[in-house]
Amino acid sequence: MQEARVIPLRDARRSRQAGPVRHAAGRSNAQVLVEPTPLRPQLDRSTVEAVRHGLADALDFARRRITGDYPVDEFGFDPELTDRVLLPALRLVYERWFRVEVSGADNLPLDGGALLVSNHSGTLPLDAMMTAVAVHDSHPGHRHLRMLGADLVFATPLLGSLARRTGQTLACNPDAERLLRAGELVGVWPEGFKGIGKPFRDRYKLQRFGRGGFVGAAVRSGVPIVPCSIVGAEEIYPKIADLRPLARLLGLPYFPITPFFPLLGPLGAIPLPSKWHIEFGEPIRTDTYDPQAIEDDPMMVFNLTDQVRETIQQTLYRMLASRGGVFTG
Repeated sequence: MQEARVIPLRDARRSRQAGPVRHAAGRSNAQVLVEPTPLRPQLDRSTVEAVRHGLADALDFARRRITGDYPVDEFGFDPELTDRVLLPALRLVYERWFRVEVSGADNLPLDGGALLVSNHSGTLPLDAMMTAVAVHDSHPGHRHLRMLGADLVFATPLLGSLARRTGQTLACNPDAERLLRAGELVGVWPEGFKGIGKPFRDRYKLQRFGRGGFVGAAVRSGVPIVPCSIVGAEEIYPKIADLRPLARLLGLPYFPITPFFPLLGPLGAIPLPSKWHIEFGEPIRTDTYDPQAIEDDPMMVFNLTDQVRETIQQTLYRMLASRGGVFTG
């Protein structure tokens, strides 16, 4: 019997390097191993161009911010900062957290002045900011909502400056009329702190609309009033109590206690993700009224104020009756 022959490992390696052994029929006794070629990421040309343009745009924006080469109006409104910084941040909350649905956007005027009047709620004025996003994103001309804010907003460090930059101004008739006559879309929340700070048990019950100052501004400017009704904001911070001594110490209209704040600290300040609905109602004309009659006929102002308030209240009731769950809509 022939003895088995041991082939050294070196010889086996050498034989592999020398190539496969050919049989008489010309077939190989070994498979050819193909080294895989490393994959190199291929970037689409359009993607590269988009990144390049985006970077150039961001650098140009930063340059204009540093050098002051950007426009602001007489009220301090900076449309570029609003469109590039504030609205994208608010839009994430608007679309992903509150999942806002808008109806009646065709009732917003395409151009010219108009006064948007809305209910106010939620403990913090997030409803005003969400309304500004709704107006901008739902309007075909992407109009900015010039909101009228309380004195406290502009007396607060940093917040007052940011409010001016993003188009807000003091809630007074002279400023409101100047904006309306300039063709701006102006937003007002007549309930003020009475509405935004009301307890949870009074949700969706409109408070008094002040003395009707917003009606006088609209009539004197001859612009329509657009009622706006918001459902969903009442549930973001359910206010169950008010620490009035602490509020007076801090110079605040109220210090809210909710089921989660201040018990959970900063986590309690996160708003609950309720489902929001914003409806813009049919405009109420004011150009049929005599502006001079405002001073002589207070009942005319009262009746028109009551008409706007009742329109919003009845719309809220209808929206509440048709919505599903608080968080599902």
